[in-house]
Parts: sequence; C-alpha cells; structure tokens
Amino acid sequence: MAPKAIRWLWHWWYSPTWRFRVLLSVAAVVVFGVALVVGAWFNVCAPVGACPSIASLESYDPDQASKVYAGDGRLVTDFGLERRTVVPLRQISPAVLAAFIATEDRRFYQHNGIDWVRFFGSLKTVIMGKRLQGFSTITMQLAGNLWPSQIDRTKRTGFAGITRKIREGRMAIEIERNYKKDKILELYLNQINMGNGAYGVETAAQRYFGKPARQLNVAEAAMLAAIPKGPTRYNPRRNPDFAVQRRNLIINLLRDQGKLARESAEAWKAYPLALSSRSDFTGVGDYFVEYVRQLLQARFGSELYRSGLRVYTTLDLDMQRAAERALSAQLTAIEDGKANGRYPHKTFRQYLDAKDPDAEEDEQGPFSPYLQGAIVTIESKTGFVRAMVGGRDFADSKFNRAVQGQRQAGSTFKPFVYAAAIRTGLRWSDVYEDAPIELEIPDQPTWSPKNYDNRFVGAMSMRKAFYDSRNTIAVKVGLEVGIDAVVSEAAKMGITTRIQKVPSTFIGASEVNVLEMTSAFGTFANLGVRVSPTAILRVEDQHGNIVWQPESRQVRVMDPEHAWLVVDGLRDIVRRGTAAGAVGSRFSLPAAGKTGTTNDGMDTWYVGFTPDLVTGVWVGFDKKQTIMPNAQGGRLAAPAWTAMMREVYERRRAPGAWPMPEGILSLEVDGSTGYLPTAACPKDQIRPEFFFPGTEPAERCPVHGGGKSASSGGTH
Repeated sequence: MAPKAIRWLWHWWYSPTWRFRVLLSVAAVVVFGVALVVGAWFNVCAPVGACPSIASLESYDPDQASKVYAGDGRLVTDFGLERRTVVPLRQISPAVLAAFIATEDRRFYQHNGIDWVRFFGSLKTVIMGKRLQGFSTITMQLAGNLWPSQIDRTKRTGFAGITRKIREGRMAIEIERNYKKDKILELYLNQINMGNGAYGVETAAQRYFGKPARQLNVAEAAMLAAIPKGPTRYNPRRNPDFAVQRRNLIINLLRDQGKLARESAEAWKAYPLALSSRSDFTGVGDYFVEYVRQLLQARFGSELYRSGLRVYTTLDLDMQRAAERALSAQLTAIEDGKANGRYPHKTFRQYLDAKDPDAEEDEQGPFSPYLQGAIVTIESKTGFVRAMVGGRDFADSKFNRAVQGQRQAGSTFKPFVYAAAIRTGLRWSDVYEDAPIELEIPDQPTWSPKNYDNRFVGAMSMRKAFYDSRNTIAVKVGLEVGIDAVVSEAAKMGITTRIQKVPSTFIGASEVNVLEMTSAFGTFANLGVRVSPTAILRVEDQHGNIVWQPESRQVRVMDPEHAWLVVDGLRDIVRRGTAAGAVGSRFSLPAAGKTGTTNDGMDTWYVGFTPDLVTGVWVGFDKKQTIMPNAQGGRLAAPAWTAMMREVYERRRAPGAWPMPEGILSLEVDGSTGYLPTAACPKDQIRPEFFFPGTEPAERCPVHGGGKSASSGGTH
C-alpha cells in the first residue's frame, strides 16, 4: 500500500499540470497577502484620528510626578499617576544604553524604524508552526508608549493585533524620518514603564538603587533592561530570583554582541542585587505629606500631578519617625493598662484582628472606633513644622487629627488666661482662694466649675494654682482680667479658631486643633514673638525656578519681660506641677509646658516646649467618650512628649535656658500672702519670686507682723 502511495505522489509532483496549479495557487496567496498588507499599510491611518500626529512630539512633555523633599533634601515621596523624571541622554549611563539596545533592538542604529531581519525571522517561525516571536523595535515600542489610545499594545492577536502592528510600524518609520536616533532613544528611555510605579530609567534608578541613572554600573543597567519585558514578573523587589536570571541573560547578550569581555561578563553576573534599602520615605509622615498635598492642590490644581514640581518641605524625617514611635508606644501602653490602669475599650490590635481585610471602606467613615492621638512639632524660631502625626494608621483613617480635629483644649488653654493676667499687672505671688464658685449664666443653669480632683484646698498663690491646674482659680483670674482680654490674648499668640466668650473658656471649653495650639505655645517659647507655622519652604519647577515660596511672618505680640514671666510659670508645671512625673523627672533639658484634660476625661493634652522646639500631643477618641477612669493629660499625653524629645535630643544640640531679661526683678516673698517676708514669716513659706518692674510688693507681710498696703499684695 505504501509503495503505491509513494509512486502516486512521485508522479503527481513531477506532473507539469499539478506543479503549475500548486505554484499558481501559492503565487496567488502570496500576491493576495502582499496586496492585503500593502492595502492595510496605506489605509490603516485612513480613518480620521486613527494615527497620531507626529507633530505632537515637537512639544513632548510627559506627565512628571512632583517630588516632595524633606528639610535635609531627602526624597520623601511624589505626587502623580506616573512617577517620572525626564533626563537627557547624556545623563544616562552608557551601560544603560548598551543594555537596552542589546535587549530590545540590537540593530537600532541600522534600521529605519522596522527591523526587517527580525520581521522575516518572526514570519519564518510562524510558517514553521512555532510561536510568533516579537519584532518590535525601540521606535515601534516608543510609538505605542507615546500614543496608547491609538496604538493599543495590549492587542496582540487577530485582526486588531495585525492592525495595531501595522499602525505601529507606520508611526515608527514616520518618527525615524523626523528625528535622530539619539533623540528617539532618549524619548524611549524616559517614557518606558519600569515597574514599582516608576516610569523612565531615571526614576527607576532612584527607586531601585538610590542613585541617578548616570551612575549605574553594568549589572544595575542590565537589571533595568530586564524589567520592561515583565514589569511585575521581573520587579527585583518582588521577584529577585526571576529578576537576577533575566539580568544575567542580558549580560550574556552584551557579551555575545561584543560589548563585554567574557571575564567581565562573569564578574558582573556574580554582582549582588544591591537594591537600596528604600527608594524614598513613602510611608513616613503620611499625614504631613497629605497636609502638604492639600496646600499644593489648592494652589496648583492638576498641575501638581503632571508638571514635575520639586516641593521642598520643613519635614525632619528623624524627628517624624521619633514622633510616630513615641505616639504608637504610648497608645499601646494605655491599651495594655501600663499607663493609667485598666483600659475599658477595644484595643487597636483587637480592631485590626476583627477587621475584614477585603473591606473597601470602613463603615465608620473617616473616624475610627479605637483610641487615637496626634503630635505636631514646630521649630519655634522659624515656625517650621518638623513633624506631624495625624493619627494612628493613615491607611485605615486619613482624617488628620492634628489639623482637622477640633477638640476642647482643657487646661492647655489656661496659659492664655494667665498671660493676660500677667500683662495686666497681676503677679504670680498674688493669692487666691481655691473655693467653690457659682456663676449665673443667662438661659442656662448656674455654672459651678470643679477641679479635676473634685476638691478645694483653700488659699494659694497664682503660681501654685497654675502649676497645680486649679480650675476655680483660673476662672477667678479670668473674670478679673475679663473675657475680652483673654480671647484677645489667645488670638495674639496664634489661636485662629473662634473662641467663645463665656466663662467656661477660661478652663478650655472652646475647641482648637493641635497645630494651632502648638504654634501658639511657640510664641511663649520665643519670649513673645509669634511665628506663623509653615510646612513648605519653596516650590520649584522642573528647571529649578522658584514658583512659590511661602512667607513666614514674625510678629512680636508680647514684650520679653512679660513673656519670660509666663514661661517661668510654665516651667513650674514641669518642675513641680502636673507634668513633673511624666516630664520633669525624666527630661533634664530646659522645658516648659501645660497638661490638659477635658470634662469626663474625653480629651487629654500636653503641649510642651524647649527653647527651640515646641510639641503638642493629644490623645482621645474621634467620637467623644471617656478614655478611662481618672484620665489626665499628665499621664496619657505627656509621656509621649517625653519619649519623643529624649530621642530627638540624642541627635540634636541641647539648647540653653531662656535668658532672664535685665528688667525682671527677683525678690523673696511670703508665699502664703504674697508680701515681702518678715522675721516672723514661716521659713518654709519664704520663696523667691519674679516681678515685672513696678509690680513688685513694697510692704511687709501684714499677717506675720508687717505693714499693710492695698497695692502691695493680699488675697483675691
């Protein structure tokens, strides 16, 4: 049977008629195919807008992310859909150029946009029944990357795939007619997707290796050239084994094409995958970055995400991380019962364990159900915001409690009451009675302020009432000075939110945010000079031209003498008052501050400062509720301040104490009366006190044998 079949085929093949018919059929198919291709070639751009205009390359300006830098110049993050930094070809390592050409288009400098050798090689593999091999040149890839809506490179098969390929080829030839090879290569290397959110080799070099593209060596260049074939599969951060295999394949290509000696190739293949520890500081200072983004969005709009701005901020990365660690550790300590006794609510850890990881959005909205906190640190002399923590977990809740949260200030408002009192001539030595007080308020029940311990302890100096945070005396002092004077004092210091003109304001019933409270305390740290807080130093365009530079305003709102007296009172809170345990006993540098706790322990505060840094800390719930029994700012908020400041000053020069102005007078007084002491005054009541010139007592203590003068002191 088989021999007959063989003989039949033999005769059929040598039959002139059959051979003619077959050859004619093949010729017809070839002619038809050529005609089809030629027709497609000339008509693929026939529909209006089907092919992009090559003229658009004259104004090539790809979207470039705006980069955000910390105060020391380190890259924090960037804003933009495509993270890209455009650089000229001369700023790219020759090793990068060689690696990409060897991998993507070895005859790049010989063809006119289409590599016909690769084209026919690919066609041959199809005829042989093998898998189609790609033959896209660098120029063809550039066309697809530049105009993805008209040349959709995801279409690879069928009629759509053929149409796309023809359109890509036509545009490649058109690009080659109008631009030099080096320009085409430059456009390609700045446009290509390099994975990990990076576009272009400059951004990729920074994100993977922490250096510019001009400094890459052969192994690093080959690693970048490996990525475009599969930006996810060959991402060296995600799949280092796959990435190194392909990197070494590219090094072999460089060797085979005569670009590397065999010994060099082997050495570079053994080179470790030395990725930078981090490409930027994304994830550090998320609330600060979002705060800056909102400021820039309001000024630059959509340009922020595509014009490649360079944003230089005031952020101190080391200080920021210290703030994040301190707040996290303190909130965890509270929840673990190590800060103030048993914690009665669900902890953050329990919340995370119970949370559905696939949930798209928390039903709580921007507010979280677990204990929260916020920290802001400002450099007092400059107003630079050095750290900002707006919450516990930015990914879970983007609500910025440092800026957006309005909470009652509690006793942290009292410094404005006492500052107004000192300015009007009252003295720290003046004596007040810590006793019940009732105030008639129109259309409301009689108001009777209580102290945090629900006790009244009798007569004491204004200084002691301040550092022991006695509410009744703060109200009495406020009433004596007047609500208008107190509200005006707060505004002068930097409080910008509306303050209610009611007696409860004297003990912090009005709502403020952490940023403005911190800034206002900075006025005390500056001995009376208010400096507006700023988070942005300057904004430059991609060419280095300054396009915005916010002004930092400095205004003296209190003379140094009165300001120093207020600071001395604030220092006593650390030395012997409500912050002595959490701050004074654990922090040895010159420091001052004020604790704060609102009614029912819903908000706890500590705003403290050294001569050069002021930091505000708030701890509480987004939806107001009692944190725990006996919640106090000195126990819940102040320890975070201390932990942060101790870490900060391990790296920062210790500041000197506030110099006492020359005009300040220092005299010994009887602390129980406020008068100059007599020989009969109890020794344990005699203490030094400071006075603004003209307010010092002139008479001896009348209680212990001295004279009496209405202008010299006494009990209020």
